[in-house]
Parts: sequence; structure tokens; C-alpha cells
Amino acid sequence: MSQEHESVDLVGDATVKHVALAAVLAALTAAFAYVSIPLPGLPAPISFQVFGVFFAGLLLGPRWGAFSMVLYVLVGVAGAPVFSNGGAGLAYLLGPTGGYILSWVVAAVVIGLIVHRGLDPRPLSTVSLGTQTVALVAGLAVIYAIGVPWLAVSAGYDFVHAATVGAAIFLPGDLIKVAATLGLVRAGVLAREQAGVTA
Repeated sequence: MSQEHESVDLVGDATVKHVALAAVLAALTAAFAYVSIPLPGLPAPISFQVFGVFFAGLLLGPRWGAFSMVLYVLVGVAGAPVFSNGGAGLAYLLGPTGGYILSWVVAAVVIGLIVHRGLDPRPLSTVSLGTQTVALVAGLAVIYAIGVPWLAVSAGYDFVHAATVGAAIFLPGDLIKVAATLGLVRAGVLAREQAGVTA
């Protein structure tokens, strides 16, 4: 007696693509951790990791963008040297810059919600540059809103000092990173990468 077996997809193709891209963006964020410039007297170096956060929210939306950043954080807590300057472990996460790292999860959600207006990503080609700009600036505001108070408490700074050394000094460079990210979107680089996921 012959039996016919139907193939059952336990995980959809779109989910597999989202997970794969989330892993790539988590790895990219980790790679950016090694491109950092220490500044004397400041609690954190100039880092390019925020690009990973921007890309996660723009490409994957709130759900998968957050998953990407959670994956990055968990790998670091587990001991992989993926934080700035090869840092790793729970102690590093609980240190002065830990608030910024944890804020990246929330920032990816905020960016994703503004850009995609739902949990699932939509093609970036359908999202205006203005909306993307608002989303990235809002994500940056979230990073500062969580990171600065954490820095103040953990380092024993008053809030004004924490806001100065943990936000104001970095703001011009971070706005340049926002512009660079938008430039990639306008050039179609990110949109082409995303097309294979949302298609």
C-alpha cells in the first residue's frame, strides 16, 4: 500500500529570511563594536554600532528588528566579545554604558513602528524619506532617554553632566550617522537588501 506524505512547512520562508537577516544585523552590530574611537574623559567611545540599530528597525520592522538587537545583547551577555572594544558579560552590560546597549532593543521597535506602521516590514520604497528621518531621530532620542539616566546612576554623575558627556558630545556625530543611513536608503542599497525579505 502506498502512502502519500504531504510536505508541511513548520517555519515559513519569510520567517526564515527574517531570522537570517536579524542574525546578520546582530553580527554587523557586533562588528561595528570594533570600530570605536576612545575619547579621553568620556565614559564611552565614539562607536558605529548605532548603524546596526538603524538598519534593524528600517529593514526588519519592530518585531524582527527587536529580535536582532536582543540576539546581539544575549550573545554579549553570554560572553562573546561583541560590545565596544571587545567587552562582554553581564558585568559590562550593567556598567555605565549598559543603558545604551539595552536601549537599542527599544529603539529598533520605535524605528520599526514609525516606518512600517505594524509588526511586519513593508517595502522601504513605499516609505517617504521624511518618515524614515523622523523614525531614526526618534530612535536616537530613545537611546539617549534610556542611556543618559542609566549613565548618571551607574557612574554617579549628576544628570546635566551625564547628558553632556553621554549625549550632547555625541549628538553631532550621531546625526551624521542618521544622514548616512538615509543616504544608503535613498541610494537603494537597503531597499534592495530588504526586497528579498518582504517579497
